[in-house]
Amino acid sequence: MRCISVYTDRFDLFSDIYEKVRRANLQEDEETVIDGIVVTESGSVPEHYLNRMRSRRDVVVMKDDDITILQRRDVFEILFPDHETPDHQANVLQ
Repeated sequence: MRCISVYTDRFDLFSDIYEKVRRANLQEDEETVIDGIVVTESGSVPEHYLNRMRSRRDVVVMKDDDITILQRRDVFEILFPDHETPDHQANVLQ
């Protein structure tokens, strides 16, 4: 799975830039700022990472079609399936 990290603890700000983040064409380890929020292409994460994060009490897990969004402390992590690209269109969280 590919992971994009969005560094904010505010769901409203994350929600406002979610589609822009999905459309961003970042390379691995590339960092950018979208509407004042730092966004990083974090590369690939193994399947067991998602399972481990789901079991933590301090992590909120959200789904948007095949995409999983994790929120913990001051970061949202958008996990794309290997076949998914960030510009795949979704209508949830709009």
